[in-house]
Amino acid sequence: MFKDWYARRMYGWETRLTTRDENRVVRPLEWGFDWIAPFLRAHGFGEALPGPEIELDATAAEAAMVRINQILIRHSQIFFGYNRPADFRLEERYPQLFPTNVRPETLAKDADLRAQAAAGKLKPAQFLRFTSPERTPYPENDLANARWYPAPGHKDPARPKQAIVVLPQWNADGFSHNALCALFNRMGISALRLSKPYHDIRRPAELERSDYAVSANIGRTISACRQAVVDIRCCLDWLEEQGYEHFGVLGTSLGSCYAFLASAHDARLRVNAFNHASTSFGDVVWAGQSTRHVRQAVEDAGLTQERLRALWAGISPVSFYREFAGARANGPGKKVLVVYADYDLTFPKQYSLEVVKAFRSSGLNHEIRVLPCGHYTTGETPYKFIDGWYLGWFVYRAFKALREEKAAQGERAAPVRNDTENQAVSR
Repeated sequence: MFKDWYARRMYGWETRLTTRDENRVVRPLEWGFDWIAPFLRAHGFGEALPGPEIELDATAAEAAMVRINQILIRHSQIFFGYNRPADFRLEERYPQLFPTNVRPETLAKDADLRAQAAAGKLKPAQFLRFTSPERTPYPENDLANARWYPAPGHKDPARPKQAIVVLPQWNADGFSHNALCALFNRMGISALRLSKPYHDIRRPAELERSDYAVSANIGRTISACRQAVVDIRCCLDWLEEQGYEHFGVLGTSLGSCYAFLASAHDARLRVNAFNHASTSFGDVVWAGQSTRHVRQAVEDAGLTQERLRALWAGISPVSFYREFAGARANGPGKKVLVVYADYDLTFPKQYSLEVVKAFRSSGLNHEIRVLPCGHYTTGETPYKFIDGWYLGWFVYRAFKALREEKAAQGERAAPVRNDTENQAVSR
């Protein structure tokens, strides 16, 4: 009885939260071959691109996009590869909210922050900036942005420097997940809170929301995913330049998808926290409440869930479990946390359970945590504190284990003195 009541209450609360923003825009289906054509041509896959006449034939265009996705899967190391940026720099400026909704309370918060900055009452923050290896028609989007939370220096000079890249959810504002980064600093772990493509300062002026990250433009959504993945890996490059040795990634919702794909293609990412996880990009867009406007567009064009799944197979975690497990086989093991919610209407539970099943059968070092709420209600009291505890406790233990692992390796590598040397030392 209570369980049924709680489920009804949670589903109702979740639905209210996912429907309160009225600025979602239904945009018509576009194949978006032009968004991935530069990559395909640059790497010898240009023959997969259809001609202009085929793009007008929906059936032929769909088949061509499915073939392209299969190419991306077979050559994912190239697709998620990149040329290291040469323009890393730290920029200091006042933090801004960059709201994605027009609710009065959000706009009031934004106005207050602007007023504080104008009066010099807001503390400036540091941001890592660099040009993303994946280029788009939007210069503001191509300038990657990550708020820098450096941990204080440790009293032990031999302690390895550790850092984590944090990716909030789709349509996150500029302050989302900042509290987690501050928490990690208290653990001695530095953090880069990465703005995903088309989010906050990277959002084109024509948008109110971060719609271009996930939309009914098939190719643009693929391009945004590639850009996010290579931007994560570029953050690791910069951290290495700063002397960091151990790296992790934490992603929530869409950020979780990006984080998984980055880790599957980069063995440096040892600590992995996937906060709301799912298998197929197309399944989530089709079945999730918060992407109903995208589903409407693709459904109006006559697509089905199965066909949409194939159109985004190249950016779906389920396509890269072997690569994720292979990163362990080719180097030190990964530590993984998967968090899902029992009453999730955005990443439906059935798909999260498929992730759990995949990790359990993989033999990877992983932990599972279940939230007694939904996707959007994770950000509400008391569930945000439960989620924060799961994430923080895992990250603390995982990085501590890496330090202990390095110390043990150092002890094994230390030279053993022979008896003569020991006698000389004792004298």
